[in-house]
Amino acid sequence: MAVADSLIPGETIIFESKKHWMAPIRASLWAGLMVIGALLIRAISPSGDGIFGWVGGVLDLIAVGLFLAGIGWIIYNIVLWRTAEFTVTNMRVLREEGIISRRSSTTLLSSLSDVRSNVGAVGGKIGYGDIVLLTQSGGAGEDRFTTITQPVEFRNAVMTQKMAEPPRPGGPAPEAPATVAAAAAVPAAPTSSPASADDAATLLRLADLRDKGAITPQEYETKKTEILARM
Repeated sequence: MAVADSLIPGETIIFESKKHWMAPIRASLWAGLMVIGALLIRAISPSGDGIFGWVGGVLDLIAVGLFLAGIGWIIYNIVLWRTAEFTVTNMRVLREEGIISRRSSTTLLSSLSDVRSNVGAVGGKIGYGDIVLLTQSGGAGEDRFTTITQPVEFRNAVMTQKMAEPPRPGGPAPEAPATVAAAAAVPAAPTSSPASADDAATLLRLADLRDKGAITPQEYETKKTEILARM
């Protein structure tokens, strides 16, 4: 099932990402070693009669098992790469992977405490990285998206939605008749605060500095608390 088919009423997609082509390569390192090991075992397997023939038969079985397991693991990683979807909506962060055996996760924006991106030197050049979602339940609620495209943009989309003021469930309360005339004489306050937009941009810059190692996570948390307190 695609992410678009699992949206709830009133939910809209804000940003989408996929797994990078580097994902099956990163995930298949051990599988590749298994295939190489199987070929090496098959190459050194002795042949003949007696004890050498028996040992060769056992090694051949081991080689076949390693080869099939390694190839199956690589195919599985390719399927995950081709089917993975990572989506930010106005309510949640969603992940869908797989066809037969699906891997799904849903994180409410309201439960998020932070989101971090990790983009290495190679990832920065060819466009991939990892995302870690941190919830208010701590490490037990941590969700990690590995080797996805546009990781910084994905993180910024999550943070922007997280910091956005949710719509109020109802209209403004009716004013008392005695206060209507007085309210009409007062100039209307601006509907948006430039300071709030500046604070949101500052948080995004601080997150960039933290992810690049320019500031420590503790310094980031301290500044984030200060900024959120005045928003």
